[in-house]
Amino acid sequence: MLPQTEQRTRFNYHVEQITLSATKQMPILAAKVGGCVSLGQGVPSFPTPKHIIDAMIQTLNDDPSVGKYSLQPGLQDLRVVISEYLKSEKALDYDPDNEVLVTVGAMGGLAEAFLAILNEGDEVILPEPTYASYIEQVHLAGGIPVFVSLRKADWSLDIKAVANAISSRTKAVVICNPSNPTGAVYDKATLIALSKIVKGRNIFLIIDETYDYLIYDDQRHFCPASLEGMKARSIVINSFSKKYALTGWRVGYVAAEVSIMAQIAKVHDATAICAPTPGQYAALTAITGPQDCVTEMNAVLHDRCRLACSRMDELSDLFDYVAPAGAFYLMARWKGRSMASHELALRLIKEAKVITIPGSCFGPGGEGHLRLSFGGSEKELNEAFDRLRNWAVGTI
Repeated sequence: MLPQTEQRTRFNYHVEQITLSATKQMPILAAKVGGCVSLGQGVPSFPTPKHIIDAMIQTLNDDPSVGKYSLQPGLQDLRVVISEYLKSEKALDYDPDNEVLVTVGAMGGLAEAFLAILNEGDEVILPEPTYASYIEQVHLAGGIPVFVSLRKADWSLDIKAVANAISSRTKAVVICNPSNPTGAVYDKATLIALSKIVKGRNIFLIIDETYDYLIYDDQRHFCPASLEGMKARSIVINSFSKKYALTGWRVGYVAAEVSIMAQIAKVHDATAICAPTPGQYAALTAITGPQDCVTEMNAVLHDRCRLACSRMDELSDLFDYVAPAGAFYLMARWKGRSMASHELALRLIKEAKVITIPGSCFGPGGEGHLRLSFGGSEKELNEAFDRLRNWAVGTI
């Protein structure tokens, strides 16, 4: 046996620190039970729009290069239109040649960003409940998640708490706006205040805008990377997955100042080579084509949000919640007898045959809650809530 000082663990220490996402585990468990309906994984029920499919069939038939690698940073035409979109919609000025990178979904971009900026023991502030995969990706990159609680009355960002959590080891703050899992939307004044803190402490702000297209009031989405001095501190992440019903096509992007992007691009090259080329062509069709499909899907999700809130109100003896302002999630706080959220989610799969996601996987502040997704069809949502109501009769 090697001396203790020379022993090595069999697996990577950071990999051993992380767990499989509950958003993936719960459907796997439900599949074994059989007959479950889902309020779990965040995948809207919509098929990929027909005009995108038709264009892809034509492209695949006409251009053999679609089945090959693209350029490492992504299709040039796609990066150009992403840059134009960021400029026109968000007042962000990113050079398509060296400040925009097409990634394997937003998840790929996030992982590459963390790997590019984090050294062993660097801290990353995660206002929580937060997207579960941020936690695991920070661990994977050798960082330390530092949780800062959102205000539970409305899931708003507590700027003072964020400032107080910053230490000499803080490397970044991460926000998801609109938020997965809470459905909160951070207003412009809050984001300006957060940006002042970031600039004053010389740390990064990682901004996940996957749900920027889906806000339920008249509030306009605001990106703090547009503020003076923030480009040098910001990493903007986005995705085509939810907006255009392209979840399986795996295309997202990162926008960052050239010196930041130079490092992220190296990680991308080492781990992915490029995003799937067919998916990039689908994304190019989506962003340059008619946007009626987005308008129509948004209208349906607005209706589903109202339906989910109405059905939640019927369960007020067991749950309370904050009405979502964006995305297609809500965090339901369990008011029944004491039970950990993971246990509750497992019971609902086995006893009610309804898939939910335990709040504990989104950080300490998520304990006692379930994340519910209302991305499913109206029929599926009503069936799921009917089952919850029937199950609840035996728990009150």
